[in-house]
Parts: sequence; structure tokens; C-alpha cells
Amino acid sequence: MKIMIIDGQGGRMGSLLTEKTKNAAIPGAQIYAIGTNSIATAAMLKAGADYGATGENPVLVNSRDADYIIGPLGIMAADSLLGEVTPAMAVAVGQSSAMKILLPVNKCNHHVVGVSSEYSMSELAEQAVRYLLDCIAGKD
Repeated sequence: MKIMIIDGQGGRMGSLLTEKTKNAAIPGAQIYAIGTNSIATAAMLKAGADYGATGENPVLVNSRDADYIIGPLGIMAADSLLGEVTPAMAVAVGQSSAMKILLPVNKCNHHVVGVSSEYSMSELAEQAVRYLLDCIAGKD
């Protein structure tokens, strides 16, 4: 099972997601850390990702056969994450047949109505991994 975690900027969200996913000990899961910059990739690798790569092309290539893609909502919007998400990256993620588990980070001119902004980044990562485990167990 290929779990692709995408993050940018400092990689804090991605490293939390990587750590929590790794700690869930999902049988057969391989975590692919795809950073929009090298700092984000390094943070996710340090958190325990199995593989890591940086930039647009790794997003395009790995979106093709990922089972799950996890990251901030902005990975599906061109020019988000302060411009780190290219239009091609947003299209690749959006067109992927993978289940997308998106964290509703209300920044960079994206706001999801009806979603509480009271959650910490750690709490959002925990919710994302719980949802991932429910999906794998066939509960969703």
C-alpha cells in the first residue's frame, strides 16, 4: 500500500502525519514523503518516511499509483502553500485515483466553511490518520 504525504514550507504538518502514520503500524504500508521543497522532505524523512523526493515531478509520478494521498487542502489548489504548489501538481493530485485525505488548513486564502479552526496541527494529523485507518479497514 502506497501512502503519499505531501507538504511544503517547513514540513511540520507532513512530519506529524508521517510520524502518526508510521506509529499506526499499518501492515504493508510504505510512506512516500513528497515535499514541495527540500526542507519539508527532510522533515518527513526524519519523522520516519520510507521514501522521499522533492518537487513537481515526484508529485506527478507518485500520484499515478498512490493508494492514499494525505496533505493540506492546498495541495489541490494551484499556487497555494505560498506558491509552492504548481498548477501541474494540483492537477496530478486532483486526477489521481487515490483516496485524498485533506487537512483543512484555513490559510493562504482558502477557508473551509463549517470546519473548526480550533484544532491544533497535531489534532488534525491525528484525525487524518484515524480516517486513513477507517478507510483501510473498510469503514468508509
